[in-house]
Amino acid sequence: MPAPLNAQGVFTICPTPFDDALRVDTESIKSLVDFLLDTGITGLAILGFLGELHKLSNAERQLVTETFIKHTNGRVPVWVGVRAHGITGAIEQAQEAQDAGADAVFAAPLDNASDALLFDYYKAVADAIKIPVVIHDFPDSFGTEIRPEVVARLAKEGGVHMIKMEEPPVGPKISRIRELAGDEAMKIFGGLGGMFFLEELQRGAVGTMTGFAYPEVLVEIYNRYASGDHIGAAAVFDRYCPLIRYEFQPKLGLALRKYVYQQRGAIRSNAIRSPGMRIDALTTKELEATIARVGLSPTAKGRQTVIA
Repeated sequence: MPAPLNAQGVFTICPTPFDDALRVDTESIKSLVDFLLDTGITGLAILGFLGELHKLSNAERQLVTETFIKHTNGRVPVWVGVRAHGITGAIEQAQEAQDAGADAVFAAPLDNASDALLFDYYKAVADAIKIPVVIHDFPDSFGTEIRPEVVARLAKEGGVHMIKMEEPPVGPKISRIRELAGDEAMKIFGGLGGMFFLEELQRGAVGTMTGFAYPEVLVEIYNRYASGDHIGAAAVFDRYCPLIRYEFQPKLGLALRKYVYQQRGAIRSNAIRSPGMRIDALTTKELEATIARVGLSPTAKGRQTVIA
């Protein structure tokens, strides 16, 4: 079984770029990688819910994985999402990610699985590969709740030592997992668009694993908090909270992020495959007004200055 990663910081959940004809855009994958690394993120996470994994063919999934990993070229870790209807399919996806050079996989749970089945599922995936497995705990999207007791058992008996925890209220669940599993056996990452990033850090999370089109903001919050400047981290969080909140809108979050990434020059098109909501002109104006209100630019290229 793989040993726990010494992972922490900001892992950006990447969208999958398409061109205007809805084909996978490998050149935009490369420019997105370069853009994100310039913001100071710790790692990349691809083919998550934001990455439209469920809208890709198997060949496209492999192409996206290989392009991200090859272009990143070891500059930061790349974690690859796994989502399947059964254990065999999940193992296959995990092994393909490992063979492509992934540093870890983050696996969505099986639909409506019992505690016993969830344990068997994650343990089977961990046993089948040599890279770490991260639990993706997002019941609002996946429909399956992963209880802290299952997480702790996986840490102690299942060879799984990291979780991306996105079940509100996040604070009590983070505390319960830490109580049952211990900090060394189970590292906890937050998510949910960064909406509770400050509270997650205060509860003992080691970082966040989420999509946000201004990742330099999350990097600044994390760096200040990790250095002991908790007041400064809170000030940065409070300043940019209106944008974090606006961007993490149910059903619209992906469209908002792709629009900003396109405007910032990270990708060439903001195309989204169906099913998926698009943003209208009024929403675009609202988004740009929110960006301006927190002191950022929707069109400036490269890493922007983040202030408290």
